[in-house]
Amino acid sequence: MNKLAGYLKPYWKAALLAPLLMLFQVVTELLQPKLMADIVDNGIARGDLGYIMRIGSIMIGVTLIGVLGGFGCVFFSSIAAQSFGTDLRSDLYKKVQTFSFTELDRLQTASLITRLTNDILQVQNVVLTMLRILVRAPLLSIGGLIMAVAINPGLAMILLATVPVLVLALAFIIHKGFPLFARVQKGLDRVNTVMRENLSGVRVVKAFVRSDYEIRRFGTVNDEFTDVSIQAIRIVSIIMPVMLLVLNFSILAVIWFGGGRVDTGNMQVGEVMAFINYMTQILFALMIVGFMLMMVSRAKVSADRIGEVLDMETKIRDRENASALSIKSGRIDFDNVSFRYEGAGGEPVLRHITFTAMPGETVAVLGATGSGKSTLVNLIPRFYEPSEGRVLIDGIDVRDIRLDTLRRGIGMVLQESMLSSGTVRENIRWGRDNASDKEVEEAAKAAQAHEFIIKLPEGYDTLIGQRGVNLSGGQKQRIAIARAIIKKPAILILDDSTSAVDVATESRIQEALKTLMENSTRIVIAQRISTVLEADKILVLEDGQIAASGAHRELMQSSEVYRDIYHSQLGTEVA
Repeated sequence: MNKLAGYLKPYWKAALLAPLLMLFQVVTELLQPKLMADIVDNGIARGDLGYIMRIGSIMIGVTLIGVLGGFGCVFFSSIAAQSFGTDLRSDLYKKVQTFSFTELDRLQTASLITRLTNDILQVQNVVLTMLRILVRAPLLSIGGLIMAVAINPGLAMILLATVPVLVLALAFIIHKGFPLFARVQKGLDRVNTVMRENLSGVRVVKAFVRSDYEIRRFGTVNDEFTDVSIQAIRIVSIIMPVMLLVLNFSILAVIWFGGGRVDTGNMQVGEVMAFINYMTQILFALMIVGFMLMMVSRAKVSADRIGEVLDMETKIRDRENASALSIKSGRIDFDNVSFRYEGAGGEPVLRHITFTAMPGETVAVLGATGSGKSTLVNLIPRFYEPSEGRVLIDGIDVRDIRLDTLRRGIGMVLQESMLSSGTVRENIRWGRDNASDKEVEEAAKAAQAHEFIIKLPEGYDTLIGQRGVNLSGGQKQRIAIARAIIKKPAILILDDSTSAVDVATESRIQEALKTLMENSTRIVIAQRISTVLEADKILVLEDGQIAASGAHRELMQSSEVYRDIYHSQLGTEVA
């Protein structure tokens, strides 16, 4: 929480004005019971209408000052709290953008969404509440106590019996409630996880008629979240009845003992009324403090979760004196590279990988599912770091190249074609935002996307739905390829990016890439053997190792694994 408080510094004026203006409202509230007592004892008791009107006018003026102070406090506290939340959310989002795949795997997407939304909202609400109550509650308590003692010190002894009871009750509730709030936020993470998986894969759910199963799965985590939330709320709800019980007994005691003092002439009726008002103010101020402490307890959990993200250092970052020179030729060397996912046991995913991809070459990576193909290409732009060995580009270890320079020189099309909401033109130009319309069309033509794009209702200006929902799988893949081509990268990585495209279209894409990107190094991951037949070099991965390497004809002669793959897909006739 202390670290996050620094986000209020740019808005210190608003953060300072809010409690100062609340001070005016507190002072007016403390004056009201005293003025009322004067009206009762000196105006009503004597039948002095002029006195009543005069003091009543003062009360109205005091009330207006309090209203203005309260309004100003709300206004400036809202500015400070909202700005605090905006900056914190922005920094947290920026921090997430720096994470490597390792940190993203550890934190998980659903949890990050919860931290960026609900957790920040919890902390923001506490900041807003504290700016409004930071002055109000303590001053009402202290000021009310002073005024009560000033009216009658003996009667004020009642507070010595009531305040400790309230403090002990609050301490007990906070002690019990804090662990529950941590469980509430984790429960919300689980709800978001299931909901995100279901909504992202809604077509699969419907295709397999698994709606009932998904409803039950969501119902389970939703019920668990509800149960722990109810437990937390139940603890918090104890505060109000305890407060009201203590308050009512306190008022009863004041009326009992105060009435006796009125009978003996030691107090006046107006003073008893004022004393009751001050006691009510004191106890309600303590109750507000109690609620604020509960909010702080819950926000502390959220602040810790936010702090975990802000404090997390990505393991993949620029070294000192890292090269800022752009990639020139695009030569790739894997030098005895092994890789193991963080925290994973057993054999490494990749073992002792060594190969070279020369500029202008097409290197295909073939292998069964889980053989490590995607992991291998993810090491090139440093999405992950090798556990052993080195990956070099143009003879330089990728760890000695600045990340922005490295990734700017690499065009990548991942297995899942992610498109953003916006036009087709904007999605293609996302690869290079200063590309001209002509370059956008050239990239689309190379990716065999131009033909279907011009048939869309608005052509290149057609809006794409979220995640490209209004496009087919093959169309999304071709737009994603165009987005990578328009970068004109020295290295182009296609990670099974034509799986939803027919063989004829895929062949035309490959021919276009050879012409348009003849000087670029091309790494192609494929499941179909037809995709790799024309590659300059084919790497056959098996159990994380290179089982064979060479051109198609070489492998047909030397590799039984490759021959088996070829025959299983294209028949027994040797090409």
